[in-house]
Amino acid sequence: MNAENAHEFARCIQAFKHPRYELMATGEIYDGDAEVDKLLQENKHAFPDFHFDPEQLHHADSGIFVEGAFRGSHLGNWRGLPATGRKVDVPMVIFFRFEGTEMICERSFFDLNTALQQLGVAWNPNSVAGKISTVVNHPMTIGRALLRQLRTKRR
Repeated sequence: MNAENAHEFARCIQAFKHPRYELMATGEIYDGDAEVDKLLQENKHAFPDFHFDPEQLHHADSGIFVEGAFRGSHLGNWRGLPATGRKVDVPMVIFFRFEGTEMICERSFFDLNTALQQLGVAWNPNSVAGKISTVVNHPMTIGRALLRQLRTKRR
């Protein structure tokens, strides 16, 4: 984590027996040196000052869970989204998997909608703007849900 926070990605990758990052929020897997480096470089381009601040460590039989937050300023393109200039502070849990003493995977758990809300491109679904956005963007789904609700009330 220190190497990643220092943006020393070669050193970070060398910490793994075989580097592998799994992003549970998106289902993406970055397997091998080149793929992991690609992900880390993309994060650095989009959030040049990014860092992960660990807050709690929890030990498990096959690894270590780290609770913390990914923080940074969105100053470059990220996943097709132009720089917003906004700061993110996204809570995360990262599971570092081990085989014996060898680290084999970093699996990250986070809420993608939290990051998108902080970047200004998504709304809290419980807010008025979020509810309007849901109706406008998903009219068929909302319509079917309302019909189901009416049918249930009639029973």
